[in-house]
Amino acid sequence: MVAALLLLADGRFPAGGHAHSGGAEAAVRSGRVHDHVSMAAFLTGRLHTTGLTTAALAAAAALHPEALDAVDEAAEARTPSPAQRAASRRLGRQLLRAARATWPHPLLDGLKTRHPGGAHQPVVLGATAHAAGLTPADAAAVAAYESVNGPATACVRLLGLDPYQVTAQLARLAPALDAVTARAVEAARSGDLPAASAPLLDVYAEQHSSWKVRLFAS
Repeated sequence: MVAALLLLADGRFPAGGHAHSGGAEAAVRSGRVHDHVSMAAFLTGRLHTTGLTTAALAAAAALHPEALDAVDEAAEARTPSPAQRAASRRLGRQLLRAARATWPHPLLDGLKTRHPGGAHQPVVLGATAHAAGLTPADAAAVAAYESVNGPATACVRLLGLDPYQVTAQLARLAPALDAVTARAVEAARSGDLPAASAPLLDVYAEQHSSWKVRLFAS
């Protein structure tokens, strides 16, 4: 199922992620992210907090497709920012639309029926992985990768950073991505889901949602 994994992780998959910066836009405006070095620090912090949490949620959803509503409640509890909750459910709704067209499955139909406003994105990601025949580890890997790739791409657009250098920074994160994926799968199997927090990202999300002019939706 390598092809399905590559398709799901592809930034061109129409799941809406290209419209979101994962907090990078607010971090750039605040001056915290301004070059390749500060971007790398931002991505590393995001991976080990938001990335770990979403990866574990995605793995749990793929591992326990019968308990998606419970996993969605866990995702809600781990998303204190109203703006981030809204963005997560919006992304979940878009991903579910793309997933149902690509990998039709009763599990996805049921998720649509029970959550007409959208389930949280990592929950939909895990359910999509299950429908596509992928493993919980695959779901966790995609979630971890998305947690850094989206903001990195946003930094190229926001700061005009050299895309070759940005890609190199992502490549250097590969060992950390593998480690976070492994931790996420272990947490999903044990039932002890992490709640690694990034309060500054929550603050950024609330600030960003009030801007009248912005390049990204979140």
